[in-house]
Amino acid sequence: MIATINRRYGTWRGLVRAVLARAELSAGRLEDFRLKDPETVRRVVFVCLGNICRSAYGHQVARELGLNVASLGLSTSTGAASPDAAVDAARRLGAEMSEHRATDWSDFEVQPGDLFLVMEVRQAHELRRRLKGRSDVRVALLGLWNEPLMPHLHDPFTLSDGYFDTCFARVRQATINLAKTLPHARLKDAGGHQAQAGAQ
Repeated sequence: MIATINRRYGTWRGLVRAVLARAELSAGRLEDFRLKDPETVRRVVFVCLGNICRSAYGHQVARELGLNVASLGLSTSTGAASPDAAVDAARRLGAEMSEHRATDWSDFEVQPGDLFLVMEVRQAHELRRRLKGRSDVRVALLGLWNEPLMPHLHDPFTLSDGYFDTCFARVRQATINLAKTLPHARLKDAGGHQAQAGAQ
């Protein structure tokens, strides 16, 4: 049982936070973190704590899908590299993260039309606080594009390879589903045409 929990949720704490987040979702307390106006999105910004695992991987997947993308950490050191476990997990899913470097919130420039995609409910509230009521950007929980819904995507940092694989698979699935809904957030090619999301 412990091995199953560790593989699916990272730790007992991850399981508890996932259950609490689902309860909040069922109670309607996370409606503010659903995206209701996708046509306003011009860039997707993946957010986690360190910008070296979850948001770094989401950044890579979104780039592969042709989205205008950035990522940041709420508490990190700009320039930090992803740990070997994250790089290896990304490679197992066909992505390369070895060149990724973290960006701290303090070094990030918010742009109108940004959609901030957070991994946890507490990150959503913290980011909303830091944005100080800006109405030209959006904050959403990335896991609401998972099937089934996963409002809490627990941090895999220092955890098992099995959970890294689970977490990154969820980030990938959510990002692919998200990309299908954001035609205005695609990069344009040299001819001025918007890129199409590739089948992943």
